[in-house]
Amino acid sequence: MHYLTARKRATGLGSGRTGTQFHKRMLGTSMALVVLVPLFVFTFFSGMGGSFEEVQAYFARPFPAIITALMLVVGVTHFNGETQEAIEDYVHGTKGKLLSMAVTALSYVLIAAGLFALVKLAL
Repeated sequence: MHYLTARKRATGLGSGRTGTQFHKRMLGTSMALVVLVPLFVFTFFSGMGGSFEEVQAYFARPFPAIITALMLVVGVTHFNGETQEAIEDYVHGTKGKLLSMAVTALSYVLIAAGLFALVKLAL
């Protein structure tokens, strides 16, 4: 016979009080990506097909560089949030926490490497 109250049985199973905030953040990045993806595709493929010097000069202009940087940051941030949600849903315990930290670290490394490459190309 279990002598646990209903509150004791439900502890840890209820709301984490972050669902609305997460939803709004994902909605914001999704709406930003709706605008950024077509702009990125247009600007990225407009700069392709030339020599290295032409591509370098193209990405040295502010508009393509800013669109590319925004796409990189917003896209990887959205990837990180959705991946974190999948990890929380399907992987539990220490393995889930380690995987969550690894995905977050990978996301920051991707953003840093992409921005470094863009700055290196633009300058």
